Amino acid sequence: MKALQGILGDLAANPAAEGLDRSLSCRLTDLDEVVLGRLSAGAVRDLHVQPHGPALPKADIRLTMASDDLVALTDGRLAFGPAWASGRVKLEAGLRDLLRLRKLL
Repeated sequence: MKALQGILGDLAANPAAEGLDRSLSCRLTDLDEVVLGRLSAGAVRDLHVQPHGPALPKADIRLTMASDDLVALTDGRLAFGPAWASGRVKLEAGLRDLLRLRKLL
């Protein structure tokens, strides 16, 4: 949870994220859990963990990765761009959000 707060906190603090109010999810494939939260007012709020399943609401911005990749992103051993390009990290969002997020990542 701390690693995810670090990555999302950096994303939320970026000036390009100003004015965004979006729901977030990060599915950790090896733990079969999803962390849900909200990006708004320059911060990530209400992070909580739920088991992965069909009853989960679909977030506006969705990340999928293994927990080891999350830790590697947090401590700088893995860069987001190459991780995304190789399929280790998946990012799903609407077109407008993707265009805005490319400035952040």
